[in-house]
Amino acid sequence: MNKLTQLRQAVNEAQLDVAYLSDPMTIKYLTGFGSDPIERVLALLVFPDHDPFLFAPALEVEAIKDTGWPYDVYGYLDHEQPYAMIAEQVKKRVAAPSRFGIEQGFLTVARLRALQEQFPKASFDYDMTPTIQHMRLIKSPDEIAILEENGKWADFAFKVGFDAVKIGATENQIAAEIHYALQKHGVMHMSFDTLIQAGAHAAEPHGATNDTKIQDNELVLFDLGTNVDGYTSDASRTVAVGTLNDKQKDIYQVCLEAQLAAQEAAEPGMTAAELDKIARDIIDKAGYGEYFIHRLGHGMGMTDHEFPSIMEGNDMLLEPGMCFSIEPGIYIPGFAGVRIEDCIHITKDGNEPFTHTTKELLYVGR
Repeated sequence: MNKLTQLRQAVNEAQLDVAYLSDPMTIKYLTGFGSDPIERVLALLVFPDHDPFLFAPALEVEAIKDTGWPYDVYGYLDHEQPYAMIAEQVKKRVAAPSRFGIEQGFLTVARLRALQEQFPKASFDYDMTPTIQHMRLIKSPDEIAILEENGKWADFAFKVGFDAVKIGATENQIAAEIHYALQKHGVMHMSFDTLIQAGAHAAEPHGATNDTKIQDNELVLFDLGTNVDGYTSDASRTVAVGTLNDKQKDIYQVCLEAQLAAQEAAEPGMTAAELDKIARDIIDKAGYGEYFIHRLGHGMGMTDHEFPSIMEGNDMLLEPGMCFSIEPGIYIPGFAGVRIEDCIHITKDGNEPFTHTTKELLYVGR
């Protein structure tokens, strides 16, 4: 059963007249056509008893046809009214649709209202997001092969980045070296902005790479990933420059122990919450629990953050084909931050990582 057939079945089982899907990543997953329409309207309409159609800016229509899309595609010009045109095509297939499915986490209030104006008697209460999430949850062997390729490029990026570390170099300069090396090999896109954080700056888990200079006797955190063939990688390592004090060494070793224990334990049949607890208990016992301030992991695939969350309270059972990160971190404000991360896929009896750069503490830049 292909993806669109599977979705059509879900639309039928939910007793919907039509599903209106507008997240470009969902559309790429279901159709093979990838685009960022920016402010323009891009939508996939799926029916239980009719062929789907794509609606797109006119400038995208030929690109959609070039993907081999076998169904109707309609384009609109900037001065035209896209929702009136969508409604016209929907009503040709379903004269008076009463139940729509939408992606509630993506569709804006303004665009929802524009649809409601075209179908004032219809309900838009059904959320398609869980259906899409579960479809994307279990990766096929082909998807896993692409993720493994991205993992190889992440390992390459780590090597380049570690070699670029030197006292006085800025975080931005190291990131630039990574990007340039990857692009020379045809890897043109990162899955997210490369994160290099030195010393106390690494205590900000979502702080951006900046002109902070590498100094002697500190830890440097790397978080990076590539985007090749529509899928991603995501991995973190923390390295040392110079001589570390006992506390710096301790937080690294505790974080490493937590990461290794969780990664070794991940297998089918355990829950996401149980896996999170394995790493969290180690960090709590060492006295750093208050500094582990995020979930253990997140799903990954076509994007670097997707369903599910590996965290307390999530009793979802792990299954073969699930792909997610295992990334405990310890972030002590004004002092240092450590994060160690691999993304893995669950196998029939355990798991396999996508990245293989050593996690033992490396001393670089001297």
